[in-house]
Amino acid sequence: MNTLLTISMITREALRVLENNLTFTKQINRQYDDKFGVEGAKIGTVLNVRKPPRYLGRTGQALQVEGATETQVPVTLNTQFGVDLQFSSQDLALSIDDFSDRFIKPAIATIANKIDADGLALYTSIYNAIGKPGTTSGTGSIDDLFTYLSAGVRLDNGACPMDGLRSIVLTPFAQASIVNALKTLFQQASAIASQYVKGQMGTAAGFDWYMDQNCATHTTGTIAAASATVNGANQTGSSIATTGWTSGDTLKIGDIVQFAGVYSVNPQSRQSTAILQDFVITADVTTTTTATLSISPSIIVSGANQTVSNSPASGASVQVWGSATTSTYSNKTSPQSMAFHRDAFTLVTADLPLPGGVDMAARVSDKQLGMSIRMIRAYDINTDLFPCRLDILYGWATLRPELACRIAG
Repeated sequence: MNTLLTISMITREALRVLENNLTFTKQINRQYDDKFGVEGAKIGTVLNVRKPPRYLGRTGQALQVEGATETQVPVTLNTQFGVDLQFSSQDLALSIDDFSDRFIKPAIATIANKIDADGLALYTSIYNAIGKPGTTSGTGSIDDLFTYLSAGVRLDNGACPMDGLRSIVLTPFAQASIVNALKTLFQQASAIASQYVKGQMGTAAGFDWYMDQNCATHTTGTIAAASATVNGANQTGSSIATTGWTSGDTLKIGDIVQFAGVYSVNPQSRQSTAILQDFVITADVTTTTTATLSISPSIIVSGANQTVSNSPASGASVQVWGSATTSTYSNKTSPQSMAFHRDAFTLVTADLPLPGGVDMAARVSDKQLGMSIRMIRAYDINTDLFPCRLDILYGWATLRPELACRIAG
């Protein structure tokens, strides 16, 4: 007698395959979903993740009470993605292994790649940037270990914990380039010898290294000017007025700019790092001779949440992607590898509702993995077929951009 696969068997296998097909997603924080397991979530549901307050501290005996100001990052469940399948009753008589190989793995690979790609698209929220857009070799490029060490410096300067939770996710070409340049450095870590993770190169320079084909590609704006400057002194906040552009110059979301004389600070000590602060453009802009740039991080020059050493002086030069002139990296295309701590990003999934009036419906949720996947099966009496749908509802967010660094090239 045939033993037909139950929908719970299929769904549990689907969740296992999904988790095993994620690379970037495996390395980020998925513990913030405080509503995990609550039924009825839908697109638009928002979870707010609290970030701990920062304090200045005091010197001396006199009490100086500081206000505790918590901030939060909204994580919106804004993507419902799935794959629709159709099985025959004969298909359902297969063993779970055969069924998984024929049907589930190809479908789940599609879902996993979508989740992973959406996470890596968060590069546009990351302001720390290393490497040379459009350049793949030479000093400071993706085949130079100093590039990756410099990414580690950016994380160090952002008070990133040294707790073994730092990772680098590379494009396939970046992986080939650095492994070829450093053939003798990368060895499979003994700690994972018995449980090798697909895509991992090993451990070096303070990071676990992985390859992910879903790394995003960024094309910088088109810039003709070489003399853009800050237009007005003492500017703070998330926008800054500039001048000296050529009319029609463009800056794109994800472009990086620096302002001469404005340095990053350590978020705990608030001491200058002597490295120019990178700012990421957060809204596309087409210039006249002037332009107001929307930027992150906000320019904050004092207090517990200070981000920079000082505001830019009027007339301070605007450098695009750290170049000597603003036009050096005009219209350059480069894949975006990423160095990051686990807590830089988060992925939230939630339980989709199980409808009635269908042949079968099941859901598997795993709080440890931070994943929930639903499968619904109907039956077509005319064709003896079982149309099915796999769905996952999720949302990505950048929690602490200072704990990540883009690597271009």
